[in-house]
Amino acid sequence: MTKNNFKIFSVALNLHDHNTYDGIFHNRLERFTRFKHNVPYYDNTHIKQNFNEKINFNDHTLSNEFVKKYFKKSKDIILSFSYTNGGIKQAKNSIFNTVLKGHEDILNFIPKKLFDYYFKDGIYYIDHHQAHATYAFINSGFNTSDILAIDGNGAKFKCIFINKDMNIIDLSKQLPLGWLWDQMSKITGFGPLGASKLMGLVGYGKFNQYYYDLFQTMIENDVTFQFPFYIQKLVNLNLKEIQDLAFSLQKFTIDKIKQHVYPLKSCNNICLSGGVAYNGYINEKFAEYYENVYVPPAVGDEGQSLGVYQHADYILNKNIHKTNVFSGREHKVNDKFLKELGFVEKEIEDLYKDVAKEIANGKIVGWYQAKSESGNRALGNRSILADPRNPNIKDLINKKIKKREDFRPFAPAVLEEHYKEYFNTKNPSPYMSRICKVKTNKVPGVTHTDNTARIQTVNKNFNEKFYNLINEFYKITGIPMLLNTSFNCNEPIVELPIDAINTFKNTELDVLVIGNYILKK
Repeated sequence: MTKNNFKIFSVALNLHDHNTYDGIFHNRLERFTRFKHNVPYYDNTHIKQNFNEKINFNDHTLSNEFVKKYFKKSKDIILSFSYTNGGIKQAKNSIFNTVLKGHEDILNFIPKKLFDYYFKDGIYYIDHHQAHATYAFINSGFNTSDILAIDGNGAKFKCIFINKDMNIIDLSKQLPLGWLWDQMSKITGFGPLGASKLMGLVGYGKFNQYYYDLFQTMIENDVTFQFPFYIQKLVNLNLKEIQDLAFSLQKFTIDKIKQHVYPLKSCNNICLSGGVAYNGYINEKFAEYYENVYVPPAVGDEGQSLGVYQHADYILNKNIHKTNVFSGREHKVNDKFLKELGFVEKEIEDLYKDVAKEIANGKIVGWYQAKSESGNRALGNRSILADPRNPNIKDLINKKIKKREDFRPFAPAVLEEHYKEYFNTKNPSPYMSRICKVKTNKVPGVTHTDNTARIQTVNKNFNEKFYNLINEFYKITGIPMLLNTSFNCNEPIVELPIDAINTFKNTELDVLVIGNYILKK
């Protein structure tokens, strides 16, 4: 098979999470603009001068600014991309009257197999759900696999299943589950893109048949909240009612997947991607039904540009490109500036011991290392760390550091060789992708109200520094894990060292570590 050497630049034109990838750097614009789910384009000078400025931009402005900056044809680079209906709607005129003029056939492209594509005059395009599926499949390393790509809305699909022969089966009518979670998130007050918050209430609720039947009615009739007859009992719900709705929605979701996906099984492997694949309860159910389950770290739209690049590289260059979990930029740390702020440089072994001791003594640590993670989970390079033995730590972090709802749970980052001692699950979970039962009462700080946890298993090959820190805490306490949550406070995960410093200053974090430098309040 003759390999080519096309240079590829991939772009994801989504409504809320524009991102790009060049094979090395995964650029999620929200990490630099500091606008969560909202990505107006500014140059770095503006960002630094207006760090805390909040400006409301409509989606039309967002998409068109993104198009102007990133949709540029080049003789030397293949421009590959995908889009969501929302993303293309706002930028349609500007893009198809300029760089994509003559490529209107893209709007009618409907793939039948995973590696179908559109390619003409340097423009490469695949469907939104193809990008999700490709990202999961190629990174999995499986030779053959079933693939479920499921999220709120894409271009031509809401959900697709791909069997081991690469045939695409459209399940959009049967499983518009991302759309349903988004609708319920809105009606319960969490807003669009608040499904993860609603999922945090699942453990508190009980089954309610009315809600369950309503969900069925909605997906059968594509009912939105423009039809108040169907949602008369969903207006002004109290907390207990929202909890029951969340529980019933989770059960409905699992039941529908069992009904429509399980019968399509064609092999023992499955890859999951799309925003709904952030639902750890579902992923654990798949782990009971399939021998091997792979869920990549950037499963939502933030990973779109990764899948697009991989697809184009495979087709055009005959190359299998696996993305790195840590694909942000490695930002140079100004040693002099850190020392002026009071940071102390440590030898690495002394740093592990110092930080582990601080955590064991009840301190909460901001941990900033090297390149940032792809995806919405902090996996040890942009993390807030604490003692999982503390039963009050969840309330403390939610109230004084994360400044968010008090019911939101936290993840245990556990040494891979010890996870089966504490959690009832059969395989490692390196990207916090599964929610499983907790087998011990020793770690109440990471145990949710329904006796579950969304675990992250850590080995030395994946993240040596993070592994060594957890291991040092294990030596001190006998507990081989740390509480791990994303390093942020009502903003995107910190990207630059200055982001970490500002979050440290503006919250009640006790310790900040940047590289080998440590600062204590």
